[in-house]
Amino acid sequence: MHPISQSDVLIPLIQVFFGLVMLAGGGEVLVSGAVAIARRMGMRPLIVGMTIVAFGTSMPEMFVSMGAALSAHPGIMLGNVIGSNIANIGLVLALALVLAPIACDFRQVRVEMLLLGSVSIVVWIAAFYGFFPRILGLLMIAALVLYTVAAIRGRHDGNGKKDKGARPLWLALLMLGGGLALLAVGSSIFITGAAVMARLFGVSELVIGLTLAAVGTSLPELASSLAAVRRREQDILIGNIIGSNMFNLMMVMAATGVVVPFAMGETLWRRDIPWMAGFPLALGLALYFGSGLKRRHGVVLFLAYIVYIFTLA
Repeated sequence: MHPISQSDVLIPLIQVFFGLVMLAGGGEVLVSGAVAIARRMGMRPLIVGMTIVAFGTSMPEMFVSMGAALSAHPGIMLGNVIGSNIANIGLVLALALVLAPIACDFRQVRVEMLLLGSVSIVVWIAAFYGFFPRILGLLMIAALVLYTVAAIRGRHDGNGKKDKGARPLWLALLMLGGGLALLAVGSSIFITGAAVMARLFGVSELVIGLTLAAVGTSLPELASSLAAVRRREQDILIGNIIGSNMFNLMMVMAATGVVVPFAMGETLWRRDIPWMAGFPLALGLALYFGSGLKRRHGVVLFLAYIVYIFTLA
């Protein structure tokens, strides 16, 4: 291995910097557009966060996972999806909570938390048997579609009021699309630069897949969550986290399984999936027994995430 020179590091370092700039700008524009859509259409911001924002910020996971599966690298896909779900709560939500507590009642998200927990258990069972069949992917996609239709039609809220003084719908949609585009391009540039730097410093591909790919594809969630914190749009923040985790399992993993059914190794059900299921369980318990999420919850979640990272070693 030849010595690392400044020229070797300069280009990936520039990519990381500009990727972060685009992510920050994209998150800000995305949240602004999402809030405008919620007000214009009379949708609660929580539902917008769980559907439009969550699905949009999970597109990097979809592209990375589908590409990995079609290239005969299902391990990268599984590490990306499971690692992203862990990072969304243990890293993204944790950091957001450290910055600002979230006033959220369990009753507001009970349907989504129960759905996420149930799907996590189903994935755990599939991993125990060592295979993800095509029929399971189809059922999970169907369940997600049914939930999304019911949520957008107001089944879980039904009390939104249209605000005719909000931005025009076409402008809100343009901002939403522009924010998603910035997040997609920014995360791609960042991941490319960070992956090169990781290889230069001798980090293994396994560690890159379980950490860098997972955290990298969670950067849109992080950017939009930090923007939501700054704008005090707490409903969009918590909705984005829960909705993204649902989408990762019920669309990203499920769609990959429909296209290319894949094997699931023993390590997944022994180590990674228990962590993936444990984080939303801890989140649900904190919401059920408390009056919202506090800074201390963020600290505990972040410390748990650090413990999980050490288990990968």
